[in-house]
Order: sequence, then C-alpha cells, then structure tokens
Amino acid sequence: MTNDTTGGWTGWRAATEAALYGPDGFYRRPEGPAGHFRTSVHASPMFAEAVARLLCRLDEALGRPARLDFVDMAAGRGELAAGVLAALPAKVTARTRVHAVEVAGRPAALDDRIEWRSEPPQDITGLLFANEWLDNVPVEIAETDSSGVPRRVLVRRDGRERLGEPVAGAEAGWLERWWPLPAGEGLRAEIGLPRDEAWAAAVATVARGLAVAVDYAHTASTRPLFGTLTGFREGRECAPVPDGSCDLTAHVALDACALPGGRVLTQREALRTLGIAGARPPLSLASTHPAEYVRALARAGEAAELTAAGGLGDFGWLLQPVGVDGALVEGLLVDVPDHEEQ
Repeated sequence: MTNDTTGGWTGWRAATEAALYGPDGFYRRPEGPAGHFRTSVHASPMFAEAVARLLCRLDEALGRPARLDFVDMAAGRGELAAGVLAALPAKVTARTRVHAVEVAGRPAALDDRIEWRSEPPQDITGLLFANEWLDNVPVEIAETDSSGVPRRVLVRRDGRERLGEPVAGAEAGWLERWWPLPAGEGLRAEIGLPRDEAWAAAVATVARGLAVAVDYAHTASTRPLFGTLTGFREGRECAPVPDGSCDLTAHVALDACALPGGRVLTQREALRTLGIAGARPPLSLASTHPAEYVRALARAGEAAELTAAGGLGDFGWLLQPVGVDGALVEGLLVDVPDHEEQ
C-alpha cells in the first residue's frame, strides 16, 4: 500500500517516523523523553532495582555465564541502564556488559561502562529489556468509512486527517486476525504489524536468555473501538500532531507481538514477584526507628505507584524466553519472602 503524499498527506506511520526520529524529531531533542512524560523508570529507582533482580535471577538460571548482557531498548537518556548497573551486586557487575540502544546521541555524563548504540548487539546472552519502546514504533491508523470499510487514515504535519484507500494485503490480514473492526462508521484501530516485526527482530538478537517488552497494552478482548493514538507534551496529554513538538504514542497489542512461548502479564504481577509490593511499614517502627520508618514509607509510596491499578500497574509485560526451556520464565517470576521486598 502506498502513501498519497499530494498536498502533504501521508499515512500515520511515515508521519510518526519523521516526527519522532527525523533530524529534528522529538526523540532527538536535548531534554529527552523525561521532559515530557513520566515512565516507571522516572517514577522510582525501585523499578531499575527490580529489573536488576530479574537479571540476577536470569544469570543464575543461565549458569552464571562468563559474559552477561543487559540491553536497554529505547534507552532515553540511559536512566534504566544506569540504574540497573548501580543495583547489581559487584560479582555480577564484573561479568555484565550494559548496552543502551537509542537514536539520540550519548549523554555526556553517562557511566563509561554503558555502551551506547543505535542498534542492539547480536548474540545476546542475558536480558533484553524494552520499556515503553513498542508504543513508539510507528504504525498505520485504520478507520471505517460510511460503508464500514477500514481505510488508511492520512494526516498532514498540522494534524489534519482524511481517509485514504482501503486497507489491503498483510495489513488487512493483521486487522482481521488481531483487531477486527465492527460494522459502523468512524471506528479506528492501530495496525500493529510493524510492532510485531520490530519485536521479532529484537528477540532475534538474543541467543540465550530473555526478552521483555513493557508497555501500555491491550489484548483481543479489550481492544478500544476508537484506537489509542495520542500525544504528550511537557507532562500533559495533548492532540497527536506529527510536527515533532510532542511524543506520539499508541497502546500495544502485546498478544499479537508475542512469539511462541511468550507470556503476557501485568506490571503489577511482575513487580510483586520481583519484590515490589507497596506494603506500608509497621507503625511500630515509627516510634522505635523513626528515620527508617520515613524511608520505608517513601519506598512504599513509590512501590504503590509502580503497581497501581488504573496506572503503571496495568502496563503489560511480555516475557519471551529464547534458547532456554520455557519453564525458565516461571522460575524467574516467583514470589519472594517478605524480608526481600523493596
């Protein structure tokens, strides 16, 4: 399917690619994503600690290989990579290579031990972690016309839209399989085929270990009738305008991305098995060790934000084991004793 570029009209996929990743794109701006929206990484260092714990469990399951890789996809300004590196025990750090994958240039103050890359390395042994990456992989938008036919939505740089040609080929097949639109005019869907392909390519770089995608997500039973495309600018949701001034994001059909053996669960479930529970410290601690109580209370608040229903806790985690027994995932995500909880 081709784009009609007459008069500046193009499909949302091309428009998003230019707006986010072009020479003057949103993700190349100096303030970085943290200047416009808050992810789990920015919400609390506990998130990086949990990922470090997952990496340590994976290290044990892999038999403590001589080289352990941690790959941070869509690394922003390297916050997660740096946080994981800081949280690892020294005996694991000595064997770990940390890679941050991002289109923007390397931040000046980033730890020298973190390798900055535009593409993930090959033959990864360890953990590839993609936090809020797939939602920014550009996709086409489909909308039903007055006859109920799904058509590609065309857009201009100022955000104005019109309907283009009917969706056809592999994109039509993807819609029919993963996001069939009911009869009716004005219903919308994001055609997630490029995300499926991007995830498969990322997973293919892992020789042995685990790939994890964390994102706003929905599954076949919860697809929204009018899509999820939106923008974020300076901490606020805004109209999705593909001019480079805002982030452009849409929720991810993680069930479509999953490869054989993959498992989807909520962030709440994943973090609780990694020791992030959000339980309040006992009140008795306030009188015996008040400073410790205040610190524990602050961490409980951060944990509650990371696991909150209706918020970050509802994010999807897609776990994809590679080159190992599928039961490995079950072994990594087991409940920890209370004294290990963060």
